[in-house]
Amino acid sequence: MDDLYIAATPTSPEVDFRFSQNVLSLKGESYPENAAAFYSDVINQVRSWLAACQGQHIVVNVALAYFNSSSTKVLFNLFDAFNQAAMMGNHVTLNWFHDEEDDTILEFGQELHDDFGALDFHDHALSGA
Repeated sequence: MDDLYIAATPTSPEVDFRFSQNVLSLKGESYPENAAAFYSDVINQVRSWLAACQGQHIVVNVALAYFNSSSTKVLFNLFDAFNQAAMMGNHVTLNWFHDEEDDTILEFGQELHDDFGALDFHDHALSGA
């Protein structure tokens, strides 16, 4: 599968999914006009790729400074796909980066940690992020 790269815009994050290296990264802000449409192809590609992963170590890096409620719903679907891959025998590390003063992003990460227990969750508080 080809790697997936979508450049960031003022309302959508950078998507840098290097399937060939098992490293997937989301970075920026996420409040596209239609989050479902923006993430639909991303999630479909991730699900297709994950279906072929067996016993892999997958690293997911997420550094979102802001996301709206529409993005939240879609992101949960994405993390659910990673969680299912982990339950199927893959080791999925989720690196959750956030500004140390941003309680909202911190709490969302904690919610992910609670809801998707198969993920190897690592919280990374950054100063001045």
